[in-house]
Amino acid sequence: MTTHSHSLFPRRPSGASAAVKTALHDVSRGFFDITHNSLALMGTLLAVGLITLAARADLRSNAEEHILGWLLERQEAQALLDENYVTPEPTAIDRVTAAQPNALPKQQANVAYWLSRKYRVAPEPLSVLVAEAFDIGEKIQLDPTLILAVMAIESRFNPFAQSPVGAQGLMQVLTRVHTEKYEDFGGQLAAFDPVSNLRVGVQVLQDCIKRAGSVEGGLRLYVGAVSTSGSGYIDKVIAEHLRIQSVALGKPMPRYFPQFRPTPVVAPAAPESAQTVPTGLETEAQSRPATTPDAGLQTS
Repeated sequence: MTTHSHSLFPRRPSGASAAVKTALHDVSRGFFDITHNSLALMGTLLAVGLITLAARADLRSNAEEHILGWLLERQEAQALLDENYVTPEPTAIDRVTAAQPNALPKQQANVAYWLSRKYRVAPEPLSVLVAEAFDIGEKIQLDPTLILAVMAIESRFNPFAQSPVGAQGLMQVLTRVHTEKYEDFGGQLAAFDPVSNLRVGVQVLQDCIKRAGSVEGGLRLYVGAVSTSGSGYIDKVIAEHLRIQSVALGKPMPRYFPQFRPTPVVAPAAPESAQTVPTGLETEAQSRPATTPDAGLQTS
């Protein structure tokens, strides 16, 4: 019969295991002692250094110069870093004047894409201008494609354009002449805001058309043609107007465009006793256009 005996006491660790534990204990104790002594040594050295600097004015001055130089170098490095670093601004999107063309009605979307291709302007900002032109045109009974045509000829949809005589923005409004019209938009600098410039330009265009009694006459006043008939400008705007209108309506592009011919001025017949002007000649008053615009009203 085999008898199994069990010890009531744990077995003692072998010699190798005890040696490892002893070594680890010695290492940890030594590390603590070294660290503790090192910190004490560093504290002692720092105290000695401070006492020495307090006693030696020359050493203190030298140390201050080194520290000041180091601080200046860090400041210059930080300034250079700040200069080359663009600060993120998550709210910048609030200043963007743009919209998705696909969100527009079909006619307006067609116009936005067509103008974008022709004038090499992004369709997103153009979409806002097209929508605004259609909205204003409906309110004041003015063809929106005419408004867009004026913008196209005046600035090619560059909101920062400026002519040699100071006409500014999309509609090339003379800001210094129409200053009061920008007061409701915050001041003259609103001339470079696309939507504000469009709205002010439409006001000026509408006033010109009412004064002249026709679109062609209104365009002549708008461009400020005083010494000429303005036919070149009028023909360009009308041709572009018809193109944009065709795009909006989904019709084929016109091949021929009407040419503006100013109506000649016919002076009233004078009594026979007063006809002192030789045949074939006319007076200065007879040679003036039928409608003379105010100087500086508008120019391209």
